[in-house]
Amino acid sequence: MRCKFCFATFQDVKKTILPKGHLPKEESIQVVKELAQFGFEKITFVGGEPTLCPWLLELILTAKQAGMTTMIVTNGSNLSDEFLKMNVGLLDWITISIDSLNEQTNLKIGRAIIGRKAILIDDYKVLIDRIKKYNYRLKINTVVCSENVSEDLTPIIEYSKPERWKIFQVLPIKGQNDFEFEKFEISQERFKKFIVRHNHLSSLTKIVSESNDDMTGSYAMVDPAGRFFDNSKGVYNYSDPILKEGIQKSYSQINIDFDKFLERGGLYNWEHQLV
Repeated sequence: MRCKFCFATFQDVKKTILPKGHLPKEESIQVVKELAQFGFEKITFVGGEPTLCPWLLELILTAKQAGMTTMIVTNGSNLSDEFLKMNVGLLDWITISIDSLNEQTNLKIGRAIIGRKAILIDDYKVLIDRIKKYNYRLKINTVVCSENVSEDLTPIIEYSKPERWKIFQVLPIKGQNDFEFEKFEISQERFKKFIVRHNHLSSLTKIVSESNDDMTGSYAMVDPAGRFFDNSKGVYNYSDPILKEGIQKSYSQINIDFDKFLERGGLYNWEHQLV
């Protein structure tokens, strides 16, 4: 599955710093420990697709043992019963990326397994039932682009009733998704219409919408090479490696607007709730 508007391809990382595209297992685990010691209270493992990482379970375990709230953002294709059972008590949140309920739309934007089999609404329902069976907190992410901006996602939100539904305006990042971005770009006005069309669901879920401006410069992120990075100027700005220069120095090299983080709803009750 390769989403065509993905802004986290990190081909530049492979070309400039790590041919394999990511840190070795031991160093990845150490980065998680450093983040916890530095004071981060929540960590979200994203990709691409985080479940493709062979040592994801160990990263989650490390983060939880260090006292962090843990989350993954996934397309769900690898969320087996075995994975869900193994992570009970370790993984707090599962976020499912759902951009469309239309088969042809999912094929166009790349939400398809091996590029050919689109994920259908019944597939999402089965997946959501499985996640709830194991008592994970559920969040849904939707990226709104030209292909799905007129769509109504009410059926899946009514069915799943996620705690949070985060809706993003498709975001251009130079060097990551600019090759095909023009075909997916939407205006702020069209994005707002999508939000308004779904406002009636606010009684079922906490709707958090993020425009391009909301997303820019409001996230603290770590790349596959273990460096902080930000998108404040529409292109990724990377710090020195955390394990090489120390987390304090690395963090000081990026630009994060904490007020924007608060304004977009970045601070909420994310700790695991036992039911």
